[in-house]
Amino acid sequence: MYTITGLAGLLAGLSLCYAAPTLENITSDSYFFGQSPPVYPSPEGTGSGSWASAYAKAKQLVATLTPEEKVNLTAGVSADNGCSGNIPAIPRVNFPGLCVSDAGNGLRGTDFVNAWSSGIHAGASWNKSLAQQRGFHMGGEFRRKGVNVLLGPVVGPIGRVAEGGRNWEGFSVDPYHSGLLVYETIRGVQAAGVGTSTKHYIANEQETNRNPETVAGLNIASASSNIDDKTMHELYLWPFQDAVRAGSVSIMCSYQRINNSYGCQNSKTLNGLLKTELGFQGYVMTDWGAQHGGIAVANAGLDMVMPSTTTWGSNLTTAIANGTMEVSRLDDMATRIIASWYQLSQDTSFPSPGLGMPKDLYAPHEIIIGKSPDSKQILVQSAIEGHVMVKNTKNALPLQSPTLLSVFGYDAKPRESLAYALEWLSYSPATQENHTLYVGGGSGGNAPAYISAPLDALQDQAFKDGTSILWDVSSEDPDVEPASDACLVLINSYATEGYDRPGLVDGGSDALVANVAGKCNNTIVVIHNAGIRLVNSWIDHENVTAVIFAHLPGQDSGRALVELLYGRSNPSGKLPYTVAKSAEDYGSVLHPTQPEGQYGLFPQSDFAEGVYIDYRAFDKQGITPQFEFGFGLSYTTFDFSGLCISQVSNVTTPYPPSASIEEGGNPHLWDKLVQVSVDVKNSGSVDGDEVVQLYIGIPNGPVRQLRGFEKVHIPAGQSVTVELALVRRDLSTWDVEAQQWLLQSGAYQVYVGRSSRDLPLQGQFTV
Repeated sequence: MYTITGLAGLLAGLSLCYAAPTLENITSDSYFFGQSPPVYPSPEGTGSGSWASAYAKAKQLVATLTPEEKVNLTAGVSADNGCSGNIPAIPRVNFPGLCVSDAGNGLRGTDFVNAWSSGIHAGASWNKSLAQQRGFHMGGEFRRKGVNVLLGPVVGPIGRVAEGGRNWEGFSVDPYHSGLLVYETIRGVQAAGVGTSTKHYIANEQETNRNPETVAGLNIASASSNIDDKTMHELYLWPFQDAVRAGSVSIMCSYQRINNSYGCQNSKTLNGLLKTELGFQGYVMTDWGAQHGGIAVANAGLDMVMPSTTTWGSNLTTAIANGTMEVSRLDDMATRIIASWYQLSQDTSFPSPGLGMPKDLYAPHEIIIGKSPDSKQILVQSAIEGHVMVKNTKNALPLQSPTLLSVFGYDAKPRESLAYALEWLSYSPATQENHTLYVGGGSGGNAPAYISAPLDALQDQAFKDGTSILWDVSSEDPDVEPASDACLVLINSYATEGYDRPGLVDGGSDALVANVAGKCNNTIVVIHNAGIRLVNSWIDHENVTAVIFAHLPGQDSGRALVELLYGRSNPSGKLPYTVAKSAEDYGSVLHPTQPEGQYGLFPQSDFAEGVYIDYRAFDKQGITPQFEFGFGLSYTTFDFSGLCISQVSNVTTPYPPSASIEEGGNPHLWDKLVQVSVDVKNSGSVDGDEVVQLYIGIPNGPVRQLRGFEKVHIPAGQSVTVELALVRRDLSTWDVEAQQWLLQSGAYQVYVGRSSRDLPLQGQFTV
């Protein structure tokens, strides 16, 4: 093993170390925990970097506006155009207004649009390039419909609560993984000329008690996410930092309280973290109905209220007149909003707000959206790559033109009514028992022009192959034809906005799998899951030969599944979360915090686990998972060798050098310090894609944390060299006292491999 020690010495050389890492403990600081310090005044946007021209134009336009016109920019109004929210036009200065609409997986509430794969599905693909392409083509649909701002993507919740109802909207439980995918998604959407409103900022980790409510005449506040400063930076703020660096023109603040201050009026998180530390140049928009104060909310850093407000309006101009609000704050709010419009060149050749967004889903409208061949290709590829094969024994897959195929399970069939896709349920069932699950519920739900259900796609394939298909998609204990070459069982696991999930298993679905497996020696299980789904009751059954986590693929669900089942595409997805052997293995973050208890009217959710969620917690506690974070099988095999760790630049200080803040913070956080390379060979017989994963063990931190990944295509028998760069932020921890990112002194462990637990190459360098 070759190491270079000392402050300026990062490893330069080669290491093939296979030593086991050392467990460590972190004592979480109490800085800010449970209380949110005031940060005033709200900083004005500077127009730094790429924003310079947009800010110059915006300031010139805002200078011509009356106080009333400025105020009108800061809150939504009703409009009969199908948009989720609207900012009114100012005709005399040729500002047409803004249309903002859901969601991060396709345009909602209209027709002639596509249902794209959801965030969890994009996360399971581990494909940065595909994430950008998905964003670009999806953004194009929003633009053609006259939508200025897409309400997404989602990096909050990150998935702290295993049963969280909206975890499926985000990419991953890992901040690094989530951060890179949100960065690429934003770059793609905004390249199409449509803005993003990255959400939900911040620590919005459960649906239970997310909003204040009145129970038995008592006013109960929303839950308070109590979180220390170190955990805030290293886990929850991390992907939002990447979103700001990508140029997201808007950030949506969340419903719940943060350290006992509501998210949309929390001056620490808005003025302090977002607008000062991260240098955010865009505007902060509320989640729908998340305004809980008046002038104080504006002073705390909020710029836009959605969908409307009863407390702003003329009250803002009155506040300026009586000195409780500075005129500069209103000017900054208006400037940030108008600058975002200019930043995306929406002042030229952009459709009228809400064009083609009918009030009635099926009403005729002014334009028809064509589906380009490129969009179709990206739609299908996005659907394919988010499937994760976790078991494949007895050569069960791929299927080889079976003579008789039997299909079971409610998830195989299409919806009976497309309109049902737009319904908001008054509860959260464990499954959707009447149709295949291609998307979760709530504001991320959508209604595509078509849905390819698994049974339909399988029947099309049967026609081509001359295969006979038997199916029973309603019985929990179906009859099975003994001559079946394979039995497919399709089940799902549902989740929706507004409710946390009732659990991570479903007894009826598990019974269905067990019943079929008891009668068929080649049972293949496919789960469309909106979040973690446990499989411990049947995963080791000798007749369960293959299992696929199919997540939420969007409208091409069945088509994508058949491509994988028949081997025309090679599975390449990896889990963006940990699947436990038992629900109890998730510990204190299995269930959401309930409103009842000792805190009475002001419920508290203490994030006492710090950064130790999901695989970090499993590693720290020595818990063996069913399937670890980053795990996924292929129809081929990959061998790793040739780990090389080399110094890129010297380190002269443990803190980043001082610099003017840019979008995303101190630009020196992205200085490359270390380069890691590895050789990967496809040692199997078919072409395939492998996700090379790099984990770092930072001194005094978790056993290992993801700090690099790259998805590469490798033809059978060939090898590629994959290079992964480590920047200063990747190797730093948050210093609470100094309020800066700090490089720790000591040995940094390096792990490279196929998943968070399958890491054949190990080395180290020393700072």
